[in-house]
Amino acid sequence: MSKIHAAITAVNGYVPDYILTNKELETMVDTNDEWIVSRTGIKERRILKGEGLATSDLAVPAVKGLLEKRGITAAEIDLIIFCTSTPDMLFPATANILADKIGAKNAWGYDLQAACSGFLFGLTTGSQFIESGKHKKVLVVGADKMSSVVNYKDRNTCILFGDGCGAVLLEPNTEGNGIQDTLLKTDGSGGQYLNIKGGGSLNPASHETVEAGLHYAYQEGKTVFKFAVTNMADVAHEIMVRNQLTADDIAWLVPHQANKRIIDATAERAGLPEEKVMINIHKYGNTTSGTIPLCLWEWESQLKKGDNLVLAAFGGGFTWGSIYLKWAY
Repeated sequence: MSKIHAAITAVNGYVPDYILTNKELETMVDTNDEWIVSRTGIKERRILKGEGLATSDLAVPAVKGLLEKRGITAAEIDLIIFCTSTPDMLFPATANILADKIGAKNAWGYDLQAACSGFLFGLTTGSQFIESGKHKKVLVVGADKMSSVVNYKDRNTCILFGDGCGAVLLEPNTEGNGIQDTLLKTDGSGGQYLNIKGGGSLNPASHETVEAGLHYAYQEGKTVFKFAVTNMADVAHEIMVRNQLTADDIAWLVPHQANKRIIDATAERAGLPEEKVMINIHKYGNTTSGTIPLCLWEWESQLKKGDNLVLAAFGGGFTWGSIYLKWAY
């Protein structure tokens, strides 16, 4: 019996129409285009505008398009893992809301929260249900409406984030393609440097928490940057060493899009030239759980069956990790 791997068999993405440029941010906070681009690599980001629209509304078009591409119905999905830091609400889970909106009547599902590493954690979790033989079709969604938690008066954070969603379908593969190895890590002592303090059971919403700005994303930039630059680069390198992979063996590095300098450091540590690195941060900024699947979606036409991909991310928690997979189609 050949070993069952969990392989990505379809990918799709969605970003909202509204483009928030650096020029527009110049009118909102004390910053400028040159400063933002030189420090982050971001030129613009997409924002979900409109009354009553939430993270699930980013996921619906992404997932409907994915199902169409794969030629299956929502009723065939066994499980939905919805990776997000900006759920529609605390409960029900956004996975349940999405299932209802797309008609995934036979799926169970839940939300997974690991900040910017969410998609890697979700992909790893989803793969277990495929490898064990429990499920045949697992939908892993990475989506965030970061504009809902960003303070557009704070120039340190508002330049970084955008809204977007990417989704993949995992199915069994017996040809040796799919997820080969995963390496995930957390360090809770980093929680103080990157967080949203309000809205949970520690600081439930009140006049005071709103006035204190506790419902916005907070980041101690220098500390986070230092941790991210070393840890994200280290895990990408470690997973290559562990699987006897050289830079020549790797078709693509798929890094979380938080900062161009962090991406460059990760590529350098892996010994990969920029032409082997997926980069779309200039267009979308940091979409948190959405970055890696949005890259796969944009580069899908360039991916070939059997290509070796290394995915790497770092996020609040702290959380970080890397996945080595072989592209399956």
